[in-house]
Amino acid sequence: MDNIAEGFERDGRKEFIQFLYIAKGSCGEVRSRLARTLDVGYIGGETYIQCKEKCLSESTSIANLISYLKNTSFNRIKAKQSETKKLEI
Repeated sequence: MDNIAEGFERDGRKEFIQFLYIAKGSCGEVRSRLARTLDVGYIGGETYIQCKEKCLSESTSIANLISYLKNTSFNRIKAKQSETKKLEI
């Protein structure tokens, strides 16, 4: 989540996509750590499967967002500050 937030705060779609790839890689790291915690007995098989499935789901969601951003002509990721001030009440 932190990588996605950091990428979103950057100034363009390319940098945002770069940070999404980092976040996707982090999902792989978590799956690796889950396997090790299962191997040493810190978690059980059911917990491992549930957590692994959540990681895979998140990784897929991130991949879908990357694909969308790469295939769209939309360049602005976030509203300009002057536009967001208009929305404040």
